[in-house]
Amino acid sequence: MCAPGEHGAGGSAAGSADVDGSASTGAEAAPEAGDSARTVAWARAADGAQPGGRVRIDHLITSGVFSLDGGRWNVDNNVYLIGDDEECVVLDAPHDPTAILAAVGDRHLAAILCTHAHDDHVDAALAVAAATGAKIWLHPADRELWDRTHPGRAPDHEIAAGHEFTVGTGADAVALTALHTPGHTWGSMSFHAPDLNTVFTGDTLFQGGPGATGRSFSDFPTIIDSITSQLLGLPATTTVRTGHGRATTIGAEAPARQSWLDRGH
Repeated sequence: MCAPGEHGAGGSAAGSADVDGSASTGAEAAPEAGDSARTVAWARAADGAQPGGRVRIDHLITSGVFSLDGGRWNVDNNVYLIGDDEECVVLDAPHDPTAILAAVGDRHLAAILCTHAHDDHVDAALAVAAATGAKIWLHPADRELWDRTHPGRAPDHEIAAGHEFTVGTGADAVALTALHTPGHTWGSMSFHAPDLNTVFTGDTLFQGGPGATGRSFSDFPTIIDSITSQLLGLPATTTVRTGHGRATTIGAEAPARQSWLDRGH
């Protein structure tokens, strides 16, 4: 892989549910560019490995607890693995490292990309990283939230708006472009994969509207601005893959913007 130019009770959950996508990929990894560079890249190891076929999206659901501001809620989280038969990245690592590692299988895990640092999105990140050697990427504005779950162990790299993470080494490689979409948290990120006609929005945009903004580290006008400026301008057919619940499309959500403003959440 190369990279570029709400929310429970205990338990684990379930296997691969969807497979989609288009493109091909690569395998072994170590950052070649600094965190401030536009393009973050991993180089294939010189081990004779061959590209693993077309890039796909694997979807896993894990279950656990979201806790914030003294409350605790049982939640099911979506986990997405983008890659081919040789290599992948994971978007969020919640609740169940065993299930996530099983979904990765014998592939090289090039990175763990965090959409934000609520505990139900990052609580398994250290275990997955330790088992695979994958580096953890997080926007620095969510560092305070991260430290509440993982004090004493920082993320490996900071995500910045415009970072492009490319899965694959061949002509069909797929780029994931990082979009800073604050509001649900200050460091919330979405990842746009135009070649897959998909945007991964974490808890910023769901089927039916914006993510929650009634707790600390959140703000409703900010999330509306993020969705408006960063997401609603994407092609209407773009599939929105969310941090919880069902996928939607930009075209299905965009007409409802005024209703979100009217209801105030």
